[in-house]
Amino acid sequence: MNKQIIFNLPVRNLDKSKAFFSALGFSFNPHFSNESAAFMVVVDGSINAMLMTEAFFKSFINKSVVQAKEANEVIICLSCESREEVDSLIAKATAAGARIPHPPEDHGFMYDQGFEDLDGHLWNLVWMAPQA
Repeated sequence: MNKQIIFNLPVRNLDKSKAFFSALGFSFNPHFSNESAAFMVVVDGSINAMLMTEAFFKSFINKSVVQAKEANEVIICLSCESREEVDSLIAKATAAGARIPHPPEDHGFMYDQGFEDLDGHLWNLVWMAPQA
């Protein structure tokens, strides 16, 4: 098995979160999912997220769960193949209920914009010119 990145995110409503990320085009692996967690495929074979109910997430830690709508510890950044892909994913996220915290930033060699998912987790989508 090749190395993979799997990050865990606490969510308040697992079904709503699955619907949100499905609307963005992400898929879920049912073999690693149940009523407490859903294994989301971000990039097939390399990047995955485990969406966990807050109660299940809490069972892995001995401190409080950060409420991402109030404070953030991380920004998840995903690279995109084009500016159009950034814009397309932002449009899908908005239609699915995301909050857009800032307008797109165009630096010529780099284009990015972010969204806040239903639980307040920050996602940044970025395209970088091949020569950058």
